[in-house]
Order: sequence, then structure tokens, then C-alpha cells
Amino acid sequence: MTEAPALRPAAGRGPGLERCHGSRLSVEDGALVLRARGRTRRVPVGDGGVARAVFVDAAMDAGRDEPGRPGAWGEVRLQDRDGAQVARIPLGEWLPEAPALPERAVQGEQLLERTGVAGLLKAAGVPLHIARDRTGPRAGSGKGGVSLGPGPAFPLWYWCVRGVAGTLWFSAFTVVVFSDTVPAWLVLLLALTALCGPVARLALRAWTRLRAGRRRVTVLERVAPSPAAGTGATARFLRDTELRVQDRDLVLRDLGGQEYWFARSGPHAVKRLVKVLDGAGLPVGAELRGPGEQVRAVFPWDLWFGGADGAGGWSRLCGASGLAVSERRLSGRRTWPKGPVLGTGLLPRTGRDARRMARFPGTAAGVSSTAVMAFGNLFSVVQGVRVADTAPGPAAVAVAAGALGLVLQAVPYAVHELRGRLVLDRPAAERTTNEEARR
Repeated sequence: MTEAPALRPAAGRGPGLERCHGSRLSVEDGALVLRARGRTRRVPVGDGGVARAVFVDAAMDAGRDEPGRPGAWGEVRLQDRDGAQVARIPLGEWLPEAPALPERAVQGEQLLERTGVAGLLKAAGVPLHIARDRTGPRAGSGKGGVSLGPGPAFPLWYWCVRGVAGTLWFSAFTVVVFSDTVPAWLVLLLALTALCGPVARLALRAWTRLRAGRRRVTVLERVAPSPAAGTGATARFLRDTELRVQDRDLVLRDLGGQEYWFARSGPHAVKRLVKVLDGAGLPVGAELRGPGEQVRAVFPWDLWFGGADGAGGWSRLCGASGLAVSERRLSGRRTWPKGPVLGTGLLPRTGRDARRMARFPGTAAGVSSTAVMAFGNLFSVVQGVRVADTAPGPAAVAVAAGALGLVLQAVPYAVHELRGRLVLDRPAAERTTNEEARR
């Protein structure tokens, strides 16, 4: 399998899965080509374009807080022949396992190899330098140039709706709070804009589900976990966690719906599966290794291959992936795995953690966004009651809109919690070999 290097985005879930399926950074016809959410951006290489690249480690700029500072994982700055910055590649956004690792768990040349940036620039014929000193001339300022990242997790239409509605709501809210008399039309505007938040979030859920149903990938094999008895595996874990061998990727999906895509070709592709044995020769896990023998992911044996169909799952994974397979034995009292690595936290310790992990993803504001939406809808009800005597029609609409907004937020949360507590986050029934085979 030969293919030009193409970078895969950091793992995502919900609307962020769109990036995993469609966002790629590759080299085509003498240019770096970024495809993200249906759009294509080309950055020429050579005369009039990128002449060299400079890797700026995040640690080098530690303590700085200014525009142009690299993210927690560092970045590669693409410069022309005069040293002006043309574009930049944020490395953390192109490291598939980044969401599962502590910041800067992978650094330096290893980070360049894992993301595929080193191979990408080599294929493009762009020399890569490493900035050793943040005051040195090679690093540049970090300002200017386009960001060659995979794009935002949430679609643009969602941000537009939330942004416009939020601006109108805040304007109306300010007038209502600081005015002695409030016109009915303003209360109506306040209520309808507050309702836009919960409606937009439900629309995003529907949009995400619809888009997921339309995606087409070539799956060569699916390997579900086959846990041994006593591992604490839940119905949700067995239902949602899987390994997919696709035509171009090896994909690990966790019970939160987050998918980690690893290339099967190119210089940054995964290379080997290593079966790890303890001192007595019993398997404790498997390692997925990439370039330079770096461990990209681990699979605890009891969780993945310790059950009735574990041997079959391991055999199918080895055969379909086409990876080299080997064994290694742990010596002495060495612990496994060593250091932070993807795969050790796939089964949450408690049902509460599992429900939090499986919840539909929110924005960077997190709980604060939900709290603001709930306050906005509650405030609509209060203001509707306030103008009920002078404007009964708009007042009724405001109260109804506020109540509907609260319901639209409470019901999905309640369903998610109840379903998890009563069904999904309970211990899974042990499967026989025949049941595993039918799954």
C-alpha cells in the first residue's frame, strides 16, 4: 500500500467526527493542500511559497502570553525565502491521540514523526529546522500566515445561530434590566432569542446523526472487546467500544463515541502489533506501534481479548490490519504500560464517569453555556409574567417559549442519565462464544 503522507486530525466525537472523516493535510502537485469541512486551501511550495519550515516546541515559548504563541503541543511555522511566515501547522490538532494524553506527553522529533509532519514536509521537499532558542531568528514571531488546522469541531452555521441569538438576547436583556418599563415586543424578542440556544443544540444533534448516517467508509474488519469475567465491563462499553480496520485507517472508538484515526500507510503509519507477556508468559496486553517503535495505543488483554471470543478477535485484528505481529516479555517487576498512552482509560471507573464521557459534546464554555441558556429561558418566564396584564398575547408566548426552552434542556439530560443508570452503565451479561460470533 503506497500513498502520499496525509495527516489525520486529533480524535473527535459528535460533530467533531466530521473532521476525522474529512479533514486531511497532504502534498499535491507542489503544494500543501488542506481539506476541511468541504473546503480546500492550497499553500504553494517553492518560489513564492513555502521555502522552509521551523518547528517551535511549546516549552521554548513557556511563560509567554501573546499573539502568535504556539499551543500546548507546539507548531511548525512555514516560511518563505525571506523568513516571512506563510502558514503554520498546529501539531496538537494533527495528533490523533492528543485528547487522551496529558499536554506535551510527546515532544520534539517524536511529535513530528507521530503526527506525520516530518514525512509530509520531506515529501514536499521543504527543509525542516528545529528552533532551539525562542529569541533566535529561525523561529520567527509566530504571527501571520494561515493556520493549517483541521478546522473547528462545530459547524459554522451553529456558531452563527448562537452568536446572533446571543448578541440579540444580551442587548435585550440589558435594556430590560435597566429600564423601568419594558415594551412587550422586547420581552418577546428576549424569549425567542433565549429559545434559539436549546433549539440550535437539538438541531446540531440531529445534524450530527444525519451526517453520520451518510458517511461511507470501507470497513475490512470490526473487532469488539471480549472482556474476561470480573473486569467490570458494562453494556455501554461492549456496545460502543470497537476497533475498525478500514482501507486506509485503523480506528479506535471509545464508549464516548470519540474516534482515534491512525494511518495505515505513509511514513507515520502504524507498523506493528506487539503482544506483551508477563514473566510467566501470560498475555497482559497488546501495543500498537508506529514509526520509531513509538507506542501509539495499548489494549489491556483482559478487556479486549480475555473473553470467550478473545482469541478470535485477536486473530481477526492481526489478519485484517496487515501489521507485523510480534511478542515481548516483561522482565522483573516492570509495570505495563509505561507512561501515559491511549487505551488505558477506555473503561471508566464509575457509571457517573461513563455518562459524563458519553454526553453529547459541548462548546469550550462547557457547563457555563448550559447554565446561561437555562437562566435565559427562566428569565423569559419571569418577564412574561411581568407583562401579562398589559400584553397578554406576547406574555403568553414568552412564558411558553421559556418553558419550552427549559424542557428542551432537561429532557435530553434526564433521558441520558436514566438510560445510563438503568441500562447502559450496568455490568454486562457474559457472552458465550456463539453469542460473540453472532454479534
